[in-house]
Amino acid sequence: MVVGACRLELRLAENHSLKGKRQVVRSLITRLRNRFNLAVAEVEDHDVWNAAVLGMSCVSNDGRHAREMLENAVRYVEGLRLDAEVVDFSIEVEQLR
Repeated sequence: MVVGACRLELRLAENHSLKGKRQVVRSLITRLRNRFNLAVAEVEDHDVWNAAVLGMSCVSNDGRHAREMLENAVRYVEGLRLDAEVVDFSIEVEQLR
C-alpha cells in the first residue's frame, strides 16, 4: 500500500475576511474531493484571512500513481482559482507494509 500526502500553501490576496476565506477554502476542498477522490482538509492558518494551508492525501497501489494524482491536484488548483495563488507545495509518497 502506498500513501501520498501533499501540503499546499495558498495566498488569498483578494480576500479581506475569514468569511471570504471559508468560501474559497470550502469550494476548493469540495472540488478536489469530487474531481480527484482525495482526502482534503485545511490544516494550518485557520485564523489568517489571507492565507490557507491544505493537506491532501491518497492511497494507491503504485507510488508513481499517487504522486501523479497529487501533482495533478496542485496543477488543477493553480489553474482553477485566480483568487487563490499557490505559494508552495510539498509531496511525500511512502510505501507501507
